[in-house]
Amino acid sequence: MKNDFRARNHPAYWAFIVHRASGVLLAAFLPLHFWALGQALHGEAKLETFLRWTDQPLVKLCETMLVLLLAAHMTGGVRLLALEFLAWRDWQKSLLAAAAGVALAAGLAFLLNVV
Repeated sequence: MKNDFRARNHPAYWAFIVHRASGVLLAAFLPLHFWALGQALHGEAKLETFLRWTDQPLVKLCETMLVLLLAAHMTGGVRLLALEFLAWRDWQKSLLAAAAGVALAAGLAFLLNVV
């Protein structure tokens, strides 16, 4: 029982959780994204109304969270590919930190551009 707790408190376990959760949340976002793109098919006025709605601060915050999810999922995937194909297994904690840092930097850069 004690070893099970240690395994779940390991940074690699949390990287696994973040990668899976971000993937599920991004998949859940896809129908909304396709709906938003479909607004262009209903005419310019409908799309313009939707685009004005997206200028709200809460929507901008959600966009920032989306970019953070995308960056976390991408960097986690790159980390997994590096662990799988490169001989860097001893650097696993460094790769975790680098992946988290790149994801946060991408989210903050997007947020600074939005504000």
